[in-house]
Amino acid sequence: MDAYRNKYPMSISRRHIIYISLGLVTAVFAGALVGFFFALTHELPQIEGLEKFKPAAITRIYSADKELLAELFTERRQPVPLAEMPSHLKNAIIATEDAKFYDHPGVDIQGILRATIRNIMAGEYAQGASTITQQLAKILFLTPRKAIMRKLKEAFLAFQIERRYTKDEILEFYLNQVYFGSGAYGVGAAAQMFFGKSVHNLTLSECALVAGMPKLPSRYSPLVNKSLAEKRRNIVLRQMAQRNLISYEKLEIAKASPIDLVRQDATSPKAPYFVAWATNFLEKELGGAALYRRGLNVYTTLDYTMQKAAKNAVAYGLKKLSTRMNLTKRNGLPQDDSPQAALVCLDVRRGAILAMVGGRDFQQSPFNRATMARRQPGSAFKPLVYALAIKQGFTQGDLLWDAPVVYRGAHKGKDWSPMNFSGKFMGEITLRKALALSKNIPAVKLLNKLGSSHAIRFSHTMGIKSHQEPNLSLVLGTSEVTLLELTSAYAVFPDGGVWTKPFGIIEVLDRQNRSVWRQRPQSRSVISPETAAVVTDMLKAVVMEGTGRAARSLGRPLAGKTGSTDSYKDALFIGFSPTIALGVWVGLDHHGSLGSKETGARAALPIWINFMEQVLRGRPYQDFDLPEGVVEVEMDVESGLLAAKNCLNMVTAVFKKGSEPQEYCKHREQGPWKSLNQ
Repeated sequence: MDAYRNKYPMSISRRHIIYISLGLVTAVFAGALVGFFFALTHELPQIEGLEKFKPAAITRIYSADKELLAELFTERRQPVPLAEMPSHLKNAIIATEDAKFYDHPGVDIQGILRATIRNIMAGEYAQGASTITQQLAKILFLTPRKAIMRKLKEAFLAFQIERRYTKDEILEFYLNQVYFGSGAYGVGAAAQMFFGKSVHNLTLSECALVAGMPKLPSRYSPLVNKSLAEKRRNIVLRQMAQRNLISYEKLEIAKASPIDLVRQDATSPKAPYFVAWATNFLEKELGGAALYRRGLNVYTTLDYTMQKAAKNAVAYGLKKLSTRMNLTKRNGLPQDDSPQAALVCLDVRRGAILAMVGGRDFQQSPFNRATMARRQPGSAFKPLVYALAIKQGFTQGDLLWDAPVVYRGAHKGKDWSPMNFSGKFMGEITLRKALALSKNIPAVKLLNKLGSSHAIRFSHTMGIKSHQEPNLSLVLGTSEVTLLELTSAYAVFPDGGVWTKPFGIIEVLDRQNRSVWRQRPQSRSVISPETAAVVTDMLKAVVMEGTGRAARSLGRPLAGKTGSTDSYKDALFIGFSPTIALGVWVGLDHHGSLGSKETGARAALPIWINFMEQVLRGRPYQDFDLPEGVVEVEMDVESGLLAAKNCLNMVTAVFKKGSEPQEYCKHREQGPWKSLNQ
């Protein structure tokens, strides 16, 4: 009895120990499960609102005549609704990637077991078993690293996605997210990238080709290996036939179809210097993230027909110049590098950029010499000083002395004697003739009368933003400017004295066609219409009577000015018709010489003429408008007085009313007069 009493408490004690032990094991196991679940779900993203997910999409830049110029993207992507996708594409993806897509709850258990057995037998990770839903979870939320924990997280997210979205919604998300190779994300981008067409226009063969890529996009892209892509396409077609998604007859027809890919050079920028300029501008206005990810449509001012003319003209001019420079090399005068050229064309009324070339080859040198390079304009700067003179009351018939002159301490404290390009002097000369023949000494004397500081302030109102040195050589173009700002200054003259800030982008729309940015024109009146008309007439004289007379071959009302710098380092011609202003620059990037006699008239003007010839062909004849405040008179170009029959050279010249000459020129013995306007 005593023995039983002693034994019973011990049985109770052992039972307690067993219960406590079981409880501890259960608690540890439960804690481990909780810990594992916490580790599995820790930092997993919330999948609510997946339909509001905005993937990075392609931003497209268009010309004014609706030509696609370029596409900007971090991932080439073009979201497409499932309803716009052909059934063959959906069936091909399902047959290839997830045959039981419409049957499983997000994870295919049988597929996982089958893949596990095959991987064990292979001794490596040879086959995956991810469903379309799991792949979507990985694409959107996880890394591609192959690890057990990542696969478990993938499955957990797949279950969550399946609970909240329909199968069709999941399929649409997937088809717009998956990578198809060669930079194409989503079926919309793939269709454009490989075939140059919209998704709904894809054939059965093309659908199968696209559906075969997600497995190994780096190998199965037809741009990487066309033969391998074709084999993969045929496997997809066979899988579709085996699952009764297509007939075997259609299988054979599709297998026999050739793979016709779109030319890839069609996707490169068509106006690369302009596109780069516009992209840089938009990055500052909208930010890089918005520009490259929001799928915007950018509508620009560029006229693609004019852009092609600009490209051809620059190529033509540089070829001619390079031939002459190579001849110079053979004669023992070394020349380094190839010559570069820049061209910019503006609509004089709106300030819109119609064409832009920043160099001979964007791939070799993306530096934009039309907008970024500051070079000396040479005599192309003179019209701004003459415009100030006309504004201050001078007339084109006023006389200046073309004779040697010395300015004491004018150049870095030293005496300075400007020289004409020809080295000769003409004596008394009108402002009109001095500008037409690009005489340096009269121009310097004119600036000395006006004041260099005054001329600098005036040039700023005309659109010159670059720093200008306040010295007398300013009128000879010794201070550097950009081609774009100088061309915009010239556009003031045919536009009746109004300066308009150049712009290249009209409007930016988002994917819902809502405006996110719109151009606000900026313009101001800087000179009177009468002053503008007089200066235009003087620049017409450059073409009709002076250094730009090669442009007379076009047979149109044109005006402009040549520009050349010391040692022939820069050659320019800036000019305009009644509707467009065009600037051309030619030079070497390292500021070397283009060669002897390579002036603006010889190196730049041929490019200008070539472009104008292409652009004006077929357009109606149009002359410059004359405001009511001016008059046209027959003027003797030598004296600036009214022309009489015995005067040597007569021109029809424009004056502000009340400033026209009142006296007739005296008899000249050199011979009968002739009209220089003919």
